[in-house]
Amino acid sequence: MSNFEIRPPGSDEVRYVVQFIRELAEYERLLDECLITEEALRASLFAEQPYAEARLAILDGVPIGFCLFFHNFSTFLGKPGLYLEDLYIQPQYRNFGYGKQILGYLANLALERGCGRFEWAVLDWNEPSIAFYRKLGAEPMNDWTVQRMTGESLTRLASTVLVDPDV
Repeated sequence: MSNFEIRPPGSDEVRYVVQFIRELAEYERLLDECLITEEALRASLFAEQPYAEARLAILDGVPIGFCLFFHNFSTFLGKPGLYLEDLYIQPQYRNFGYGKQILGYLANLALERGCGRFEWAVLDWNEPSIAFYRKLGAEPMNDWTVQRMTGESLTRLASTVLVDPDV
């Protein structure tokens, strides 16, 4: 791994992140839901207050994967957390320790930033990833179910609010 590095992408390298997001969406059987564009991602990563951060996994000068993450907050701990939205290594580069290196990098980043937690979600059918995470010491949150609102249901709920959310 002497020629392996993990670093933030430059604005001109966002195309690799978008490519990897699409490859991940295809693997997860969700490509039809993947609407990301380079412009949208660039705006989110390079805004004055970025919504997310990304890192590229580079081997011998060639991008082979990425991770995208952001901060959340634990009211119980009273500390920020680091949430890993996506981690992807191209199939031909798997099982060489690059995914573990990225997770270790993020764990260090979480500790450096004073985070009390490092969390992520995994699809319940993705047994190879689940086994990998268990081997590293990650624990499932079996008592919790992720809830999500998008599209029309999000718009409908937002329209019921009587108070301006920006006030």
